[in-house]
Amino acid sequence: MNTLWKNNKPMTATIISGILILIGIYFQFSKTDFPVAIIFVSSFIIGGFFQAREGFYDTIENKRLNVDILMVLAAIGASIIGYWLEGALLIFIFSLSGSLEEYALNKSTEAISSLMSIVPATAKRLTKENQLETVNVEDLSIGDRIFVAKGDSLPIDGTLLSKKATINESSITGESIPREKKENDQLYATSINLDEPITITVNKNSNETLFAKIIQMVKEAQSTPSKTASFITNIENKYVTAVLIFVPAMIFIFYFFLNWTWSESFYRGMVLLTVASPCALVASATPATLAAISSAAKKGILFKGGIAIENFSSLSCIAFDKTGTLTNGKPIVTDSYISPEQNERDILGIVYALEYGSTHPIAIALVNFLKERNYSDISLTNQKDLTGLGLSGEYQGDEWRIGKMDFTRKHSKQTNIFSKQTQKLSQEGKTVVSLSKNGEMVAYFALLDIAKTGAKETISFLQKNDIHTLMITGDNHETAKAIADELGIDEYRANCLPEQKTGILKDLQKEYDFVGMVGDGINDAPALANADIGVAMGQGTDIAMQTADVVLIQNDLETLEYSYHLSKKLKKITVQNIVFSMSVIILLIIANLMQVINLPIGVIGHEGSTILVILNGLRLLLNNPKN
Repeated sequence: MNTLWKNNKPMTATIISGILILIGIYFQFSKTDFPVAIIFVSSFIIGGFFQAREGFYDTIENKRLNVDILMVLAAIGASIIGYWLEGALLIFIFSLSGSLEEYALNKSTEAISSLMSIVPATAKRLTKENQLETVNVEDLSIGDRIFVAKGDSLPIDGTLLSKKATINESSITGESIPREKKENDQLYATSINLDEPITITVNKNSNETLFAKIIQMVKEAQSTPSKTASFITNIENKYVTAVLIFVPAMIFIFYFFLNWTWSESFYRGMVLLTVASPCALVASATPATLAAISSAAKKGILFKGGIAIENFSSLSCIAFDKTGTLTNGKPIVTDSYISPEQNERDILGIVYALEYGSTHPIAIALVNFLKERNYSDISLTNQKDLTGLGLSGEYQGDEWRIGKMDFTRKHSKQTNIFSKQTQKLSQEGKTVVSLSKNGEMVAYFALLDIAKTGAKETISFLQKNDIHTLMITGDNHETAKAIADELGIDEYRANCLPEQKTGILKDLQKEYDFVGMVGDGINDAPALANADIGVAMGQGTDIAMQTADVVLIQNDLETLEYSYHLSKKLKKITVQNIVFSMSVIILLIIANLMQVINLPIGVIGHEGSTILVILNGLRLLLNNPKN
């Protein structure tokens, strides 16, 4: 609770500041004798406290001026010459942007915490006497033997000591279909053991596991400023420096060279400080960006900050994860064949009886497929679940098996015919399971994690806008090729681990100006964090959504097209606002130097331009971005 309150302090101060401004305006226009200056000064102090503290601290720590300092000085300058409301409004607008930045920072910290909580804190270690003892994962050493029960997550990386195992590696590879492992195969922390208990030998320290590397990569990516952020910081420093030099210099010139009185020189200096403050310039982007974010939210698109939505249409390359992003994430039966010599209803009933009750994704897909068909109600005897191979049972004295080809078949003419058919399906990237009766194949089923609705249209739209498309997946080459060909993706990379995905992203950034990444799993988090714009699917893992810059809440890839149009519209409006606000600032500065305007006119021109650019930005709430 204390942490939550602390994180909300800047936003709370901003809200109070805004309320005080509204109260002050009410008393000011009600023409009472109430000292409204006290209200505006209170708003100034409350709203500007956190920003001023951060600004002065950053200036002292990094020896670099920032716009926080200029905002405070501009507000003080307006207050000195009696314009309390303008000073308070200036601080309020800037305080609001700072509060939103603080919120984004807190969310990125929560992402790391949620990621680390996935790793088991303890492990069951086997002693020399083969007794189990519970120890902290940090206390494990290379060479220790670890016991992992059915359904448990692996606490650390290691090699398999058991003969075989079925492991769900979705937290690492992002793939929905479990991997069949053999003795001495590599296993990764956070993977789930789906079948019988297994024993592994530790081969990595807890801080060196593949999952630990994922966490470290996310941390590094979040702490590295983007090119845009660095550019804005440099412009900010130069702008503040120029204004802080320009205003005192002009007061000096007014007094000593133009022979104006000190009162007139200081007055013109305060007008100059007021009209030169970047209030309208800041408002050129912020209201428009917030309006665009609100517009996107109505379409189920969550942009976490202005940089992502401003730069979305600048993408020159975008990489996609496959499973759960371009595809639905769950396999379905796409092809089936039953020998005409068999009774179809009985065959379907036997398959249903074998697969019913299993939690394996393939079994679930088969059961869902059969529920929509007319099958016999059959009871099997002597049912067995042979880990890594398949299922078996007996019916009317015959042995029935379903699973991998090597498990179900015996060599015969019929088997050879089946092999040719299933080989073609496998080349199409499909997973094939076969059914045999006493070793003779009688049926097969092909499964595939099919492409999402709208995925092909989205890829086509991106390509029409000269955006290179790439698919990066942990799945095998055949499956990756099948999906890439179906969707018309420019290129694909298969069999990729998380650290390889990040490496590919960094290579793409050397070739393309602006690279995006779309994913949904824990394994995508480092790549999402390293991409110029990371996009997470709304039905994906928490860490992917918290790490990404954009979240597609409805899991709809077609909203990428809307995001692109919205980004282009935002850019157009922002450029209009910047040109207009800078033109007004220059015009007011010139007019002030020529002594043709006074402070009220300067304030009206300055604040009027701010209102106009805000209204122009709010048009994004009303217009379709395609227009």
